[in-house]
Amino acid sequence: MTRQPAIEVRNLSKRFRLRHSSGSLKNLFLRRTGSAREDLLALNGVSFTVQPGETVAVIGRNGSGKSTLLGILARVYRPLSGEVVVRGRVAPLLELGAGFHEDLTGLENISLHGSILGMTRARVLEQTPSIIEFAELEHFIDTPIRGWSAGMVMRLGFSIAVHSDPDLLLVDEVLAVGDEAFQAKCYRRIAGFQEQGKTILFVSHDLDAVRRVAARVLWISDGQLRMDGPTREVVSAYHTASLAAREEGSA
Repeated sequence: MTRQPAIEVRNLSKRFRLRHSSGSLKNLFLRRTGSAREDLLALNGVSFTVQPGETVAVIGRNGSGKSTLLGILARVYRPLSGEVVVRGRVAPLLELGAGFHEDLTGLENISLHGSILGMTRARVLEQTPSIIEFAELEHFIDTPIRGWSAGMVMRLGFSIAVHSDPDLLLVDEVLAVGDEAFQAKCYRRIAGFQEQGKTILFVSHDLDAVRRVAARVLWISDGQLRMDGPTREVVSAYHTASLAAREEGSA
């Protein structure tokens, strides 16, 4: 029996309406042209599928639409048009602090964020000691997270996500935060997920990490899927295009 894709994206588009402050030069120009708003087409006709058990990286320059794509897959944003189907339990790690309340302690946020990820109260209680140990936050877990560093928040978020036993892990750059030892621990856990046949989709500017983890890469450029293929081929093409753009910009 053929398994259905973990992710199906068909002709996906997303537009944001930008409102410029009254003092900006851009707003002065827009006022002269009769508008104080600007529409940004963040995604434009993107289509792809991800099979169960695949690890796929998404690369592209800042503002290309990568994070918007993950936000739609995590149901943070609604698409302008197109169709998105995501099958299985999803654990999104989209930005530092997402799903957390800064006035609550780390322990209270485990309960809150765990419930957001679909964990039952019993499972949260069962997994809490392991979550704390993995995150290495034993001495801070009963303090409000507003006093924590970005790396500490990331460690807790990653630990909760991987202990929620998702079918699909969505990761947006958060592994770039934290020390080298903890990053190595995260990569070991991701390798464990891969061995279990979990599906992983992650955004990264770290091409070494992309080569290390992903077998396939999606290259998003100006809201469109420019290339989809084996990691070596896509990363090489992206690197060549990036060097050419830098040379053109410095000419």
